[in-house]
Amino acid sequence: MALRRIRSADALLLQEIFTDAIESQASGLYTPHQIRAWISLAWLPGVLDRVFREGDGWISGDGAAFAMRQPPDRLALLYCRGRASRQGHGTALVKRIECDARAEGLLHIHAEASLLSRPLLERCGWRYLRLETFTVAGVPFAHHRMERQLHN
Repeated sequence: MALRRIRSADALLLQEIFTDAIESQASGLYTPHQIRAWISLAWLPGVLDRVFREGDGWISGDGAAFAMRQPPDRLALLYCRGRASRQGHGTALVKRIECDARAEGLLHIHAEASLLSRPLLERCGWRYLRLETFTVAGVPFAHHRMERQLHN
């Protein structure tokens, strides 16, 4: 699977992948109201800008998926277009993120996983810690706090 580092010029592409992933895969797990609120994060000024600017990550394929760490011990974003789901992009990205963290001497990495990403992270050896609730634009959500121990 071809991976390349995310560049600052990729911000629009990341927003498009983020939006496509949610629109194409979240129904059935999230309500239409939750989906609208979640997608709005990609387009509201300042919401994801800091992660895109300060994060470190990778794009898979020709813009099929991406993953970013921010800060270095946190998998902050992991999104895959619907047309590319279940083709190994997510697994390749998670493994690359883990390798980067390990190379930096980190002993563990954590994430707040969506209902979509929890199964993938578990297949990659991540451990479920707890369910957490939060709101986006006043809309309630839940995510799974997860971690991965990194062994050198």
